[in-house]
Amino acid sequence: MGLTQNTQVLLHRWQEGEDAARDLLIARLHPELSQIAAAKLRGERNSSLSTGDLVNEAVIKFLGSTGESPNNRAHFVALAARMMRNILADHARSKGRAKRRHHKVELCTRVEGGKRFDLHLLESALVRLGVIDAEMMELVEMRYFGGMTIADISEVTGWSEPTLKRRWHTARVWLADALANPIDDV
Repeated sequence: MGLTQNTQVLLHRWQEGEDAARDLLIARLHPELSQIAAAKLRGERNSSLSTGDLVNEAVIKFLGSTGESPNNRAHFVALAARMMRNILADHARSKGRAKRRHHKVELCTRVEGGKRFDLHLLESALVRLGVIDAEMMELVEMRYFGGMTIADISEVTGWSEPTLKRRWHTARVWLADALANPIDDV
């Protein structure tokens, strides 16, 4: 049985209520989640979060949520990436509110040659984009926070790759403008 097929079996068993399958699935995907978390934390200075902390917090948030359940490996990774985004955004906001001196929190993405973004500005832009087009915001989230490929996103969303490439281009242009012209706190 292949890794993807085995993952599907574990997802199904978890959805049927088997906690042991959930734990095994998380253990199997932990290296991939750790790689995503490490990429997200790479550009952050003076962070109190470690890769393990970010993965653990994302998994705990994911398990505590009553939202959608994953359909496959790519969908699980996309949902975990969303949780990581939320954790990092909360962390950046709390640093911004702190009275002590701090450095800005940056997201270093594997997409577009390791481009760096101020996490607070990116989060603000993503919230604005989500109001305009929630699906496009999710596309950016999966690419930047999940490090997912167009093929992975196609698997999660059911959209064709050419459609995703067009929407990705539109999202990047919109984000470039939003990041160049930020609006104060969302």
